[in-house]
Amino acid sequence: MKILVTGPDGVLGSNLVRELLGRNYQLSVLLETGKDPITLRDLPIERHYGNILDKEFIHELTKEKDVVFHCAASTSVFPARNEIVNKVNIEGTEHIINACLENNVNRLIYVGTANSFSFGTSLDRPGIEGTPYASAKYGLDYMDSKYNAQELILQAVKEKNLPAIIINPTFMIGPFDSRPSSGAMILAIYQGKVPGYTGGGKNYVAVKDVAFAMANAITMGRIGECYIAGNVNLGYKEAFETIAKTIGSKAPSRKLPDAIVKAYGSVNSLLAKWFKFYPAVTKELAAISCEHHYYSPEKARKELLLPQTPIETAIIECYNWFAENGYLEKK
Repeated sequence: MKILVTGPDGVLGSNLVRELLGRNYQLSVLLETGKDPITLRDLPIERHYGNILDKEFIHELTKEKDVVFHCAASTSVFPARNEIVNKVNIEGTEHIINACLENNVNRLIYVGTANSFSFGTSLDRPGIEGTPYASAKYGLDYMDSKYNAQELILQAVKEKNLPAIIINPTFMIGPFDSRPSSGAMILAIYQGKVPGYTGGGKNYVAVKDVAFAMANAITMGRIGECYIAGNVNLGYKEAFETIAKTIGSKAPSRKLPDAIVKAYGSVNSLLAKWFKFYPAVTKELAAISCEHHYYSPEKARKELLLPQTPIETAIIECYNWFAENGYLEKK
């Protein structure tokens, strides 16, 4: 079976590639021109360099492929409104859809986000698939574009018989996080740079579990269905304490008032705009951190056999990968 993976060098893509290789699939990957990602070095994969926005290139790349995993996306959240984010996430997905249809790809597995559904605001009522998109209020092109791209996939399934399944991960933690992305939270706690915790919370999942469920989606799951790939819902206080205990560090003990967090985010966004730097905390991210974004992965557990690895395992795997690759600074 011949498989194409876009976005193979992100934390999810890097783990997915390894999962697929472990199942003896023949892999091709799409990389940005000039990239030589550390997370893919020495792996037996066929590398193709190009642009997701090049329609003809994408068409040629998907020829004779049995399965396409579309993981590539722009995840930038600053500035909040960003045309390149929309182009990559929406137009790039359109190119993938059309190429899969034209080349009779057997299955397209698209990586969305759990935020494309309503989020549960309490532990006893987590968000599930099929509920309305609720994150438009944040004004982030990243979230909006991922939702719009998902809608394009679902529309193509209904109108053009696109054989697609959508995986909607929550907050993924694990090894091969080279940017770093989600692992930045672990690094910040290790380095003692987290001043406190906010009143919100979210769902966490081991990235290896998501990769496992995605590989299962080659032969499992239902066409046209979405699957939230998550595990445990934690408030930020509990999440930070779990991370700190797992890596042998100290958790922040101060709860930060919502008003102060939001004010800091607004000021930070303004300063970033003036002085041209990429802020760790923006107005939008500050608002999100004050709310609960809880989800249920029950559907993916049942239909894709999504594992539920303890989040502590994912944390230590991420931490160890950072240590082995020189990411840890002295406290």
